[in-house]
Amino acid sequence: MSEFRIHHDVNELISLLRLHGNEGAEQYIDLLQKNRTPYVTTSVSAHSAKVKIAEFSRTPEDFLKKYEELKSKNTRNLDPLVYLLSKLTEDKETLQYLQQNAKEKAEQLVSVGIAGSTLPIPPSTSKISMQELEELRRQLGNVTTSVTSGPPPVECVRKVLREKLNKKNSGQPVPVFPAWVYERPALSGDFLPLSNPGTDVTVPIGTLAIPSQEAAIVEDLLYVLIGVDGRYIITQPLVGRQNRSFLVDPNLDMSVKELVNRILPMATSYSTVTRFIEEKSSFEYGQVNHALAAAMRTLVKEYMILITQLEHQQRQGLLSLQKLWFYIQPTLRTMEVLASLSTSLDKGECLGGATLSLLHDRTFGYTGDSQAQELSLYLTKAASAPYFDILERWIYRGIINDPYSEFMVEEHELKKEKIQEDYNDKYWDKRYTIVQQQIPSFLQKVADKILSTVIVWDFQRSPPALYLRSLAKTSWSLHKWVLSTA
Repeated sequence: MSEFRIHHDVNELISLLRLHGNEGAEQYIDLLQKNRTPYVTTSVSAHSAKVKIAEFSRTPEDFLKKYEELKSKNTRNLDPLVYLLSKLTEDKETLQYLQQNAKEKAEQLVSVGIAGSTLPIPPSTSKISMQELEELRRQLGNVTTSVTSGPPPVECVRKVLREKLNKKNSGQPVPVFPAWVYERPALSGDFLPLSNPGTDVTVPIGTLAIPSQEAAIVEDLLYVLIGVDGRYIITQPLVGRQNRSFLVDPNLDMSVKELVNRILPMATSYSTVTRFIEEKSSFEYGQVNHALAAAMRTLVKEYMILITQLEHQQRQGLLSLQKLWFYIQPTLRTMEVLASLSTSLDKGECLGGATLSLLHDRTFGYTGDSQAQELSLYLTKAASAPYFDILERWIYRGIINDPYSEFMVEEHELKKEKIQEDYNDKYWDKRYTIVQQQIPSFLQKVADKILSTVIVWDFQRSPPALYLRSLAKTSWSLHKWVLSTA
């Protein structure tokens, strides 16, 4: 961590904790600088830190559950945070201060009242009258109705992202697809909900001989593998973002059904990947996700070619259930990796640099599985292309062209202070800032250097400002001397 980042983070922490006293930030900054180490020990100690916090916590199950949830979302700096919290559990003085601080804030909230509360909350010592109870019930009913009748979760996420980006880029609103893209269900490559599934079944499969059952189920599987319901294999409706499940005719022979259940996970993976591609192709998800979805779409096209070849063999009577299982083995692992990545990116709501971090970490995580690692590396390279285009323009031209807020450096329009009167670098601290969640993990070590290119480009626009920025931590007399000679 650079000296500038240490100053900034210490000041932010003191501001959030609302510390008051004679001791300033410099004392803590000097202490941190003296105890810096180049070795990262938190990754090694994460497990012991988890155990220590769980023993300290009153609800260890909730803590471990929350940790696993954040881990599945690939949350940045989770293990270092856990390590820090475990150290805090040993510091009695810090714990006492935090408890006192929390108590004071709670008392302040009680005295002032919870802002934004629309429901009348009576004092704990009083009883609720029937009229107040009916009013409370009516308001809760209105809230429940508005939630249940609202748009689906995916559309809510799209709306929030679009409003956020439009607010930032007021001059260039985010484009939107026409309404018919979302209103016509047949445009999806995923399974369509059927009003009367299985109505075209003419012959109960249980009455057929084993070879005939196998032939019928192979035909069904070829349909299911491309997102179309079969006659004897019916998809189940989705709830939220859960994985796709299927209902196989219970009258099917057990030996055939066992092999069918081994093949169906490939259809589940196809459904997950298809939904991910269609969702992330919307404008508001950013160029990185667009590039990733395009790379996945290329792989899905190869998958479709395989299913077409299998269908050709089936029409010639050369495809048995065992052959189908044999031919899909290599592709089964590919679709499984794609579905796993899609699920993790959805859980983490990853955009821009966060998407690249997850892909990079997965690539290293697949060490020992050459096929999965090569696939993850291919997706990482494809998704990185638009991000590195933004990075290249920033480094070589000093321009941030980031319409979807994916880049690690964020620019703010600010008014410059009077340099001849105000000898500080507040303008440069706030003009360009690092967005931590948008730093790809493979660029974390050079993030400060990327941010420092601000100085180079703004030097061409305002030379005195360069000296103020680069000499911000020197004495004020040196500042005045630089200004007088610039």
